[in-house]
Amino acid sequence: MDNKKLNKVLSKTDPIKRNVEKKLEADELSPMDPPVAYGAEQNITDYAYEDYHKAIQQFIDEHKVALDFINDFENALTIFKANAYVHDEYTNGAFKAFFSFFDDNLLKHNEREEKALFPLLHKRLIEVGEHSNGTLNPTTAINLMEDDHVQFIQLGTLAFNLMGLASRILHPQSKTFILDVAYDNARELIELLKLHIYREDNRLFPLAQKFITEEEFEKIHVEMGKY
Repeated sequence: MDNKKLNKVLSKTDPIKRNVEKKLEADELSPMDPPVAYGAEQNITDYAYEDYHKAIQQFIDEHKVALDFINDFENALTIFKANAYVHDEYTNGAFKAFFSFFDDNLLKHNEREEKALFPLLHKRLIEVGEHSNGTLNPTTAINLMEDDHVQFIQLGTLAFNLMGLASRILHPQSKTFILDVAYDNARELIELLKLHIYREDNRLFPLAQKFITEEEFEKIHVEMGKY
């Protein structure tokens, strides 16, 4: 398959092209972006780890584990590209470890959030006025987090499948092109995961601790055990 055909097939998976088409470069910063995005530090967390209910502590602990895998994958991805997309023992192991963790742990973590925590917190945020200005179907921070979860699946699937596809391509230029697209999707996934974790740890979880009662948290913690 020549590059023109590949470009037609894979153009929709290119995050840079996709962002240009959606005119995302000029988007305003999200109110849930990290303070460094505004050029100044902000004290946005009112709770220490010990102040959180054990349900939130579990989510925070899972985030710490996830970040270890994400950082290792990011390092391996950088080395992989620097080595002209040739694997060594380290990069091969890091890729396998990350995608296994992604399938076996990260997606289940997201499901626990979506099933046990998000519905009540979304309702509570609407009740206290922490939502968009629209009167019909107001949105909250929960909508953003759920959108991120969908993007994780899309980007992770694209990166994994494109890397698998490239391993079966014999034409060097076509193989490199596919791996470039896979690399871009993997980089976008890494950046989104890190930002998502930051938003939850520093903005969403404090809101949950503030607006959800101890009794409600106990029910959430029991519900989390089902997933």
